[in-house]
Amino acid sequence: MPCHRASPATGGPYPGVIVVMEAFELNGHIKALTERIAREGYVAIAPDLYHRFGSPVVPYEDEPAAITHMKRLDPERVMAEIGVVIAHLQSRPEAPTRVGIVGFCMGGTVALRTAAYHGAAVAAVVSFYGGGSVAADAALLARIASPVLALFAERDAFIPLEQVERIDATMRRLGKTYESKVYLGAVHGFFCDERESYDSGAARDSWMRLLGWLSKHLK
Repeated sequence: MPCHRASPATGGPYPGVIVVMEAFELNGHIKALTERIAREGYVAIAPDLYHRFGSPVVPYEDEPAAITHMKRLDPERVMAEIGVVIAHLQSRPEAPTRVGIVGFCMGGTVALRTAAYHGAAVAAVVSFYGGGSVAADAALLARIASPVLALFAERDAFIPLEQVERIDATMRRLGKTYESKVYLGAVHGFFCDERESYDSGAARDSWMRLLGWLSKHLK
């Protein structure tokens, strides 16, 4: 499985961070973000989840194609592949002491599922506008033991506020270590500066929250 990996220039050990792509593939934006996280003192790695069907990179303007490819993924197989990425990180010479996961869009849901399936191996989760499909799956959310930061958009056409409120209520009822933030006026994809949905204010604030969460739970 191809991956894009980036590490701090020298030294170690460093915590590891898995960066899970949007539905548009392991594109330049996700690779640049992986390197940006590495510069903050992490061994960062972004797996290519579309590798089994040719690694198609989809333009941001073609959401229908991205959704088509996303639906080809088998959730159980994705969890197995993320498990391999965790093992790979833990075997690196930089010797990650702890591993976290950050995901965007489709990757935000993968990040939450990873916390449920690989609980003891995941020390922190940051999910950007993901998780709508698991909002009603209280059993899956109950399996999450990792601290979770969930970041949402008020005007998200894919994750309505009712789903956000359901995730919030379930995580808090279950007593999870959980924080969430809804960005008023923002839409799905607000973090990506290559999309029309980009919201500079929400992107800046969410990046600082991401750094704070990873520092608190990984460093």
